[in-house]
Amino acid sequence: MSPTPKLYPPIICLITDGTITNENFAIRSESILKIVRAALAARISLIQIREKALSAKNLVRLTRDVVDLARDSVTKILVNDRADIAAAAGADGVHLTESSLPADVVRSAFPDLVIGVSTHSVSSVIAAAKKGADFALFGSVFATPGKERAQGLQALTDACLAAPGFPVLAIGGVDETNYERVMAAGSAGFAAIRFLNSVERLITIGSGLTSDEE
Repeated sequence: MSPTPKLYPPIICLITDGTITNENFAIRSESILKIVRAALAARISLIQIREKALSAKNLVRLTRDVVDLARDSVTKILVNDRADIAAAAGADGVHLTESSLPADVVRSAFPDLVIGVSTHSVSSVIAAAKKGADFALFGSVFATPGKERAQGLQALTDACLAAPGFPVLAIGGVDETNYERVMAAGSAGFAAIRFLNSVERLITIGSGLTSDEE
């Protein structure tokens, strides 16, 4: 069994925007691959493929295309929720929601995958760490469309302190105006959809935010 790769802060996770369907797959997948190329050039740490509307067949196709682009890069490719598809398509890992199988169950079946977990409380961060996840997303830290409330920077700090040595990434409303604040709050990095799904923005700021560690 090979160990999962170490993630060096600042860990930046680009989450795809969830707009691909089986009907628009050909057009929208090309747009996603364009974003991926820019993210790879910017040395973004993680790309999470989060396309819930796709059939398993098309999700595998998209993931394989992304994996092929990312080969020999520093960027790790994760698939939202579907560890089986991540493994089948050669991705580096899986990102689990709080309603997914627990990290330890996924780890027992897929020991080589990087495992991230979405969390919304200190207790869920502690549970993710204890169950062998490699990192957690915590949020929503700032106000963002579709979320009931923002938890704020103090809640993020509490989450980061709850499991020393375990990487906690901020999510929810993180952008160019506040990412330094989440880092100052103790976060190992951040994840974003709207902020990072822009080729122009990735070209401008991506490489400036990422670590030179490999």
